[in-house]
Amino acid sequence: MKAKQAINPFRFGPLALDDAFTDRETEVASLVADARNGQDVVVFAPRRYGKSSLVWRVAQELIKQEILVAQVDLMRTPTKDQLASKLARTIHEDLASRLWNAKERLKVFAGLRLKPTITVDPNDGAVSFSFDARAAAEDIDATLEELLTMLGRIGADRDRRVVLVLDEFQEVMDIDPSLIKLMRSVFQEQPDVAHIYLGSKRHMMRRIFSDENEPFWRSAKQTELDVIPPDLFTPYALSKFAETGKELDPATCEKALELTGGHPYATQELLYFLWEEETLDRALEATLRSEHSHFSLLWDGISGGQKRVLQALAEEGPGRPLSSDYQRRHSLPPTPTVQTALGALERTELVRRIGRGEYRIAEPFLTEWIQRYES
Repeated sequence: MKAKQAINPFRFGPLALDDAFTDRETEVASLVADARNGQDVVVFAPRRYGKSSLVWRVAQELIKQEILVAQVDLMRTPTKDQLASKLARTIHEDLASRLWNAKERLKVFAGLRLKPTITVDPNDGAVSFSFDARAAAEDIDATLEELLTMLGRIGADRDRRVVLVLDEFQEVMDIDPSLIKLMRSVFQEQPDVAHIYLGSKRHMMRRIFSDENEPFWRSAKQTELDVIPPDLFTPYALSKFAETGKELDPATCEKALELTGGHPYATQELLYFLWEEETLDRALEATLRSEHSHFSLLWDGISGGQKRVLQALAEEGPGRPLSSDYQRRHSLPPTPTVQTALGALERTELVRRIGRGEYRIAEPFLTEWIQRYES
């Protein structure tokens, strides 16, 4: 009988769930307490920092405490009718299904301005909702307002705390800029609902929540996810290798974490390939192959000025691209062009300002990729 083959304990790409989720205990405890207390929270973080994985873990903890949790990803709801469909589905699945039987929970939607088309999948019984995209704008707005209000009404009627998680919240501005006023007018009248707003485009999230001219100004506690410190990631990595019958040299682990800077996604990715390849050089090579398509698309989508700034920072980073000496060393264009390029790179989270006039490449492995393929 063959021995059972060990399974790679590291995960990247999808949500980091269960044992793959690591070292966010402080953030989980804080968010659980805020949600339980009805405190609205906005969570800022760059892409692939594990926001969704964090909130998934928070949701599991809240559900254990009999709190009702509804989640909507605005990235997947590009129109208002699709947002209404997703809201109706999460109300049905995540709230009503825990409180009423099948017939009773469909009655919840009887009074909506627009009547949804309700479809039941014959294979698994899953219920989906759709609203007529051709309906008048005022009817769709009224239906959205009714659905959002419904969250608070369910919580108040059943004396239960409700938590609404809105992932990629900044996309509300692309769906319809006026929608943000509608949401704010509903949310501020919902004492039984805590709202958790997640966003990866930090400049847009900051404008929504920090601009005094915006409806959501100072309406939520602001939390920014940081990288996971090496002293927390190291024992996790060493233990996962040991649990699967492999040994990770502490010095190699330290070098791997230096490469990733504690970036959650990047660390899981590099450790995945390190577990498979067993040497750091081969693991990094495999990681760059894995990221090649992503980086190639990214590279093709930026301007020539941005490329030149990234090449300079890959060669000498952190660096001060606005200084004349740095520009001369790396043959950069004039300062106004560099300023424009840096602004665009900051908005897309490819570079980060780390001090007065000092920048570094933020996207993990992009430095190594540029050095190998674009230098």
